[in-house]
Amino acid sequence: MDVMTLIGVGLLTGVTTVLFGFGGGFVAVPVVVWADAALGGDAMRVATATSALVMVVNAGFATAVTPRRVLVALRGSRALLLLLAAGASAGALATRLAPAGQVRWAFVAYVALTVADLLLRPGFLRASGPDGSGRSDGPGGSDCSDGSVSDAPRPLPAVLGAPVGAVAAFLGVGGSVMTVPAMRRAGHPMRTATALANPLTLAIALPATAVSLGTAAVPAATDAHVHLAGLVDVRAASALLLGALPVIAILRRRPPRIPDRAHAWAYIGLLTVVTVAMLRPA
Repeated sequence: MDVMTLIGVGLLTGVTTVLFGFGGGFVAVPVVVWADAALGGDAMRVATATSALVMVVNAGFATAVTPRRVLVALRGSRALLLLLAAGASAGALATRLAPAGQVRWAFVAYVALTVADLLLRPGFLRASGPDGSGRSDGPGGSDCSDGSVSDAPRPLPAVLGAPVGAVAAFLGVGGSVMTVPAMRRAGHPMRTATALANPLTLAIALPATAVSLGTAAVPAATDAHVHLAGLVDVRAASALLLGALPVIAILRRRPPRIPDRAHAWAYIGLLTVVTVAMLRPA
């Protein structure tokens, strides 16, 4: 896969970072698996490590340009962030030990089950609200669509941090696929839930990246002409970020106005596309 293709995919990761809080993980993992198919079974390990680095930069940048009135919803979440980081460290270490084929199929199963959960269990496609119509796109998600004020959205329980961090780092997906639905069901509109997913993703991706960079490169990398720093494909990560960062800057400055329910359906649609993509042979 040439550099221009990776840059083009990077543009897409920039869009998913802003609109869905993905940070690039769900898009980057399948793409790097294909780009580094010459690594054989180790391609998935390299993909999850490269994805983590891409998410650190994308999620960090997206968080930096997110309005403070949105980020204030995470006030008092220090324990959650610490447990996310601790779980991510364990998950990243587990990826180094698990058979590569199992990691790939775990990725597919995880995303497929998430799609089923979002479709079948109430609370995601329509955020809960006193009138059943969902909340508005206000900064904290606490304003109803009719202009009245309802109870503030519930904070995410800190106990979720360790398992979310571990699973997200193990699969290289960041964590937004868990945190966005959880915040949605806690009462946040999609706009707020996806924005808050970026700082939570950053807490997961930082330790996962540190573990990946400190791990020895796979032996097949030399023969495949893949340049690795630890387990990170430097060429792929650079190209993805070159495409993503300008898009994040533009969309954060001029965010698109998407109806809340359509935003939720688009989230599910993207997860479905990624699942199908990962089912294709590398």
